[in-house]
Amino acid sequence: MSGNGRTGVQAQPPPLGAETEGTPTEQQLLARARQRADLAGEVTTQLAGSLNLRRTVLRLFALVKPELADWAMLVMADRRTDRLALHGGHEPTFVTHIDGIPAEELGVGRVLRSGRSELLHVALAEDFADGLDSMIPHDGLRAEATALRPADVLGLALTARGVTVGVLVLVRGAGRGFPEEDVALAEQVAGRAAMALDSARLYEDRSRVASVLQASLRPPALPRTPGLRLSARFRAAAEHLDIGGDFYDVHGGDGDWLLVLGDVCGKGVEAAVLTGRARQSIRTAFHFDRRPARVLAAVNSVLYEEDSDRFVTVVCARVRPDPDGRSAEVTLAVAGHPAPLVLHADGTLTQVEVAGMVAGVLPDVGYRETTTRLGPGDALVMFTDGIYEARGPEGFYGMDRLRGLLPAYAGAGPEAVCEAVEQDVVEYLRGRAHDDMALFAVACGR
Repeated sequence: MSGNGRTGVQAQPPPLGAETEGTPTEQQLLARARQRADLAGEVTTQLAGSLNLRRTVLRLFALVKPELADWAMLVMADRRTDRLALHGGHEPTFVTHIDGIPAEELGVGRVLRSGRSELLHVALAEDFADGLDSMIPHDGLRAEATALRPADVLGLALTARGVTVGVLVLVRGAGRGFPEEDVALAEQVAGRAAMALDSARLYEDRSRVASVLQASLRPPALPRTPGLRLSARFRAAAEHLDIGGDFYDVHGGDGDWLLVLGDVCGKGVEAAVLTGRARQSIRTAFHFDRRPARVLAAVNSVLYEEDSDRFVTVVCARVRPDPDGRSAEVTLAVAGHPAPLVLHADGTLTQVEVAGMVAGVLPDVGYRETTTRLGPGDALVMFTDGIYEARGPEGFYGMDRLRGLLPAYAGAGPEAVCEAVEQDVVEYLRGRAHDDMALFAVACGR
């Protein structure tokens, strides 16, 4: 085996692996120069348009084989986890991961740390580990490349934004070799590919982080609540995000539940971030004191910021079912939120008399509680202003329309009530844009 850095490469005909006899003519040299320029330009064109890492890797392999190499492997380094992702070989879709970046005395390790290309020659009779093992840290992939001996192995640094993010390993067998002009072309290809690969990797990393955050901000699945039936609906203003400024939560157990419905000032991602703070504050406050007024006071203290104009409206309902499960006591407090409606089993409606200051605008706010009861067949209906302020062709949906709709669903249960209201509001909008909308209903039952 012989090895040398980029500056020690010896010119070896023919270029791009096309072996010819004799001295190339001027026309042949010109054709080869055009071929190289075309390949470099195609790499830029083919790789620049994709932010999908897997697709970018596959396109790169399709471009470099067989023009630049008989066999190719891509090594992508993740220095945060100290792992390597190995792509390619005979099967372009192959991918595996190994722990630990190889030591600097090995070829791939040197290229990763130095950012310089390396060209190695592996003779037919040489020890397996002396050559290919240096550049290919995987038994299966190394076995594939070994079949090409005698071979020349070119390790190309993939450097993007000043950091070496990987190595492109190209192998030529059957005496093709890597003449100096082909090494220069391969380095040009690697430089252009590095930016595309790193951009795709960064995009996927950020998309993964965004997905995790988005999942944490979505309204939760409702838990099992013995003695109570619950239903909720949420429709974001930015429906493609499935997150927004309206939220609901359920906390508690053992016959003592806190139901929360809230609305954060604004909409979209910014509102969703404040929603996360509000939800966590409520969860923490409830852990220490289950009284709705105390929970809201704690939330107000946490969210208050002197230089901020953001605020939250919240309704907290503490529901404690009777042992027989047919009725329940409900203690309510609100922070600037519309008072809930009680839909009685006989079709009559009562709006709970409760009011309070929005949370987050004043440093010290006290909240008052009121208590009501849910009898058999009754349902407590909570909603955000996105429901009655939904604007259709005839103006706002309005509280009168909501009150007129609900009696027809008396005794039908929370699921039917929420579904009916959501459907009626959506039909009223007739495709128009809307604010975040949320509904939450509870009734007694098992």
